[in-house]
Amino acid sequence: MKGKKINIKRPLVIFDIESTGVKPQEDKIVELSIIKKHPDGTTEVKTRRINPERPIPKGASEVHGIYDKDVVDCPTFKDISKGLKSFIQGCDFVGFNSNRFDVPMLVFEFERCGIYDALEGAELIDVFNLYCHFNPRTLSAGYAEYCGKKLDAHKAEEDAKKKQRELEEKQE
Repeated sequence: MKGKKINIKRPLVIFDIESTGVKPQEDKIVELSIIKKHPDGTTEVKTRRINPERPIPKGASEVHGIYDKDVVDCPTFKDISKGLKSFIQGCDFVGFNSNRFDVPMLVFEFERCGIYDALEGAELIDVFNLYCHFNPRTLSAGYAEYCGKKLDAHKAEEDAKKKQRELEEKQE
């Protein structure tokens, strides 16, 4: 699929968020980066640090490298919320693990500002879900990937026979 063009009909927002933590209902965004790709192929890139109006926990800062001193003079999410809504409305969204973290984080930030429709009608494309689809996370897939062997998992007779063979090999 390398080099193949994607035919987009609506602008795509490819985005990532850094935050004060991993709980979208409680934590706040400290950095937001958006690449907006238009159907005509043009792109706009916006990256903005955001003052979360609370201390950034040390553990979070160690992950993303953003400290309180880096955001003290930055706008709050409320300050940028209306302009951001205008910039992203009518777009579809692409991210990695974004449906579990980035999208909820963004939605909660908007809701705290009284904005409930910023992502209305958006298609959410989570590349992590595609990755898991093509790289299943099952016992059989893991056994094949790490041991290089096929495993017919969760079949009692097969499991018992395998254990018997292993025991016999140890006795030889």
